[in-house]
Amino acid sequence: MRGPDEQTHDLFSYLSPESRVRADHPLRRVRAITDAVFADLSPAFETMYSTIGRPSIPPEQLLRALVLQVLYSVRSERLLMEEIDYSILFRWFIGLGLDERVWAPTTFTKNRERLMAGEVAARFFDAVVAQAADATLLSDEHFTVDGTQLEAWASLKSFTRRDAPPADPPDDPGNPTVDFRGEKRSNATHGSTTDRDAQLYKKADGQKSVLSYLGHVLMENRHGLIVNACATEASGTAEREAAVLLLHRHRGCTLGADKSYDVASFVAALRALRVTPHIAQKRQYSALDHRTTRTAGYAISQRKRKLVEQAFGWMKTVGLLRKLRHRGGPRVDWVFTFTAAVYNLVRLRTLLPTAG
Repeated sequence: MRGPDEQTHDLFSYLSPESRVRADHPLRRVRAITDAVFADLSPAFETMYSTIGRPSIPPEQLLRALVLQVLYSVRSERLLMEEIDYSILFRWFIGLGLDERVWAPTTFTKNRERLMAGEVAARFFDAVVAQAADATLLSDEHFTVDGTQLEAWASLKSFTRRDAPPADPPDDPGNPTVDFRGEKRSNATHGSTTDRDAQLYKKADGQKSVLSYLGHVLMENRHGLIVNACATEASGTAEREAAVLLLHRHRGCTLGADKSYDVASFVAALRALRVTPHIAQKRQYSALDHRTTRTAGYAISQRKRKLVEQAFGWMKTVGLLRKLRHRGGPRVDWVFTFTAAVYNLVRLRTLLPTAG
């Protein structure tokens, strides 16, 4: 017999979000890891909030929502709130009941400054790395460093001379007509009116120059986990300068990198840190000699360093960092570091023997 196509409305529901998520769902392991991380960060969260007044939205719930935004490639906070409103899975992961109202999209705007001031992204990242260290998943001897270009949320039309006189009102405020053909533009004389920290940059010869930042990661070679990350302004020397900063906790190790790091000053800086440079050699004028490149460890580092491209690929496609959605150096650094932490969560979900 054909069933009637009628929508029923029950007065009461006896099912909780916990019972609706299957036992082997991948998010269960991720939730278990984040719960352990937030337990470690709880004292830091206490210092960020006043002891009086109306209770705020728990920072743990805000961060779990941001984790979902990265994992499921949700492009905006407004769309994220819509997903949370009707998704039982999202509500379960965040810790919201089925009858609880979701937050306004501006909740993240209002709380972002507090999270940035508390360096929550860096603390969250360090706590995730500590989980991997406690499980003895990290190598303390062999690392890889690399940088990637992050296209800024700013148009080339906004890249104007800093000393230019006030211009006439545009013909179209939303999309003005700008003719900059034949004009020589550089970061020394021009700047973006949309994102003042973005720099005109191209990753390699033959590519177009766009307003960009650079994201940098330090990866351990055993399981391809990111152990340090940051975003900086885009420049020709930023990758090497950031690499030295990312290595401040590590001594007596090897460091793999691509040919752009094969510079005499950088190799000398590594040796001063007692770091053995396992850098891909340039065909001419290489700063490395046969004493380094002849070893078996050098060949292994050259194979392992390709793992860093997997991290960048995931962060740009799944994490939606190919085209940034935030403006300003501090916010870009916060989002990049947080996305790197979520990438580690995905890796730990399969690497940890017991995580839920």
